[in-house]
Amino acid sequence: MEKTISNDDFNKLIQTEDVAIIDVREPEEFIAGHIPNAKNIPLSQLETRFIELAKDTHYYVICHSGRRSELAREFLTAKGYQATNILGGMMEWQGAVVAEG
Repeated sequence: MEKTISNDDFNKLIQTEDVAIIDVREPEEFIAGHIPNAKNIPLSQLETRFIELAKDTHYYVICHSGRRSELAREFLTAKGYQATNILGGMMEWQGAVVAEG
């Protein structure tokens, strides 16, 4: 399992596959714009909310720049989950974005 994936490769991947995306930014960042179908679990809540995730699912983790998502990937991997960090985060994201509110 890859620890990281580039923004470009991830954008290509979601064109052909249904993937599970976790956005670990804070709720106000998530509401301002996120990848469609991403689940918001802020890094600050991951330690208590990771039990919401399925062990048999591969998760792709994103944040603003890639730092928080890497910390989340390390945490999830240590807990026995399959996770890949999306390099560059939303700063480099060129795909579809959904905003709420």
